[in-house]
Amino acid sequence: VADDGPGVPGEDLPHIFESFYRGDRSRSRPGNGLGLAIARQIVEGHGGTIRAYNDGGLTVAITLRAAPEGRGLEGRKGVG
Repeated sequence: VADDGPGVPGEDLPHIFESFYRGDRSRSRPGNGLGLAIARQIVEGHGGTIRAYNDGGLTVAITLRAAPEGRGLEGRKGVG
């Protein structure tokens, strides 16, 4: 996921996945600093990785493992 905003200051980038962390620029905006911490818990709970970097804005990259053969969502009610 990428945006074209100003990105995250370098000193804040290592902390953005910590619960309740809010950099100086974000403190005047709504929110409580939990969104990326929750995303990290979900992704890592499924054996994946999540990372963030500045690339003309903030990019958050998520990598998940593929489901083992026969363990996907195919055939489940309402899926596919």
